[in-house]
Amino acid sequence: MDVLHTAGIHFAEVLQSGPPWLEKFWLSVTSLADPKSIFTVCFPLAYFLDRKVGVSVLWIGLVSEWLNVIFKWFLFGERPFWWVHESGLFKEQPVSVHQFPVPCETGPGSPSGHCMITGAALWPLVTALTALASRHSRSVAVKLAPFAAYTLLQLAVGLSRVFVLAHFPHQVVGGILAGAALGWGLQARTPATHTPAFFACTSLGLLLSAVALHRLMIAAGTDIDWSIRLATQWCANPAWLRFDTRPFTSVCRDAGSALGLALAAGSPRPRRERLARWHRAACAALAVAAVHGLHCVLPQPGDAALWYGASFLKYAAGPWLVAALVPRLVFALARPQGSPRSE
Repeated sequence: MDVLHTAGIHFAEVLQSGPPWLEKFWLSVTSLADPKSIFTVCFPLAYFLDRKVGVSVLWIGLVSEWLNVIFKWFLFGERPFWWVHESGLFKEQPVSVHQFPVPCETGPGSPSGHCMITGAALWPLVTALTALASRHSRSVAVKLAPFAAYTLLQLAVGLSRVFVLAHFPHQVVGGILAGAALGWGLQARTPATHTPAFFACTSLGLLLSAVALHRLMIAAGTDIDWSIRLATQWCANPAWLRFDTRPFTSVCRDAGSALGLALAAGSPRPRRERLARWHRAACAALAVAAVHGLHCVLPQPGDAALWYGASFLKYAAGPWLVAALVPRLVFALARPQGSPRSE
């Protein structure tokens, strides 16, 4: 593995030696492609493009993120920003790589979560856009445009993660392949949106299974929190260490989102088909703003346990806001003809 890691460090050195404007580009890409964006931006937008597509985006996103945590716990992948110091291979010939003011990831590095989760969750959206393009155009270029954009996005995200020393290239490749495979495999297996009991049981199952696995690995003598200590030791700025990069934060986000789907499935919704396109656009914009506001208004405690609890509650409220509250609000303001019916 040292050969792969060393090659990855040199590749990151080449990327970081590029022109200054590229630095801003890579930092913007890695920030925008944070897995949180799947839950707070991509899901609301996709939901008001097509309800089933939106639910599929969120479902695949939470399943792939939970699997990413499990993979990381078992694969023990290093991260470049600490491995370059821990390996001791560059003491005589130092390399010109440095960290950037982005969160120092505290979980293991393999596979890349940015690539795996984003790639998996966006697959149903890209498929839907491809089908839409095929209905409105006979041009091959237009039909292939969504998947071309998807491929370029994954490539940009992967390079940005290597640039900020969050991942080695082989971890990025693994994340891209795993994400595409999960997106393709899970798209046709999205649960029905009228099954609140299933989503509630899924929420409980994701949470309890992750806790049980964590405890079992500790009981077996595995130092499962090794990456947190290394990240704390080698992060260039303590302010860059954040709870939201810890693996269990992802578990709480996934379990909370599954519960949010259960709450949304159990809530009556007006028929969106009776709303004009601009009403649906208003729903999408209001939903993104509401979810963003929810995350800004609710405080983030300094205690780890309270942080996990707050994250769970915020992500549980998000799907309910998007799928239940916002459509009813916009539907009421739009005042369509006739009496509303529930889906």
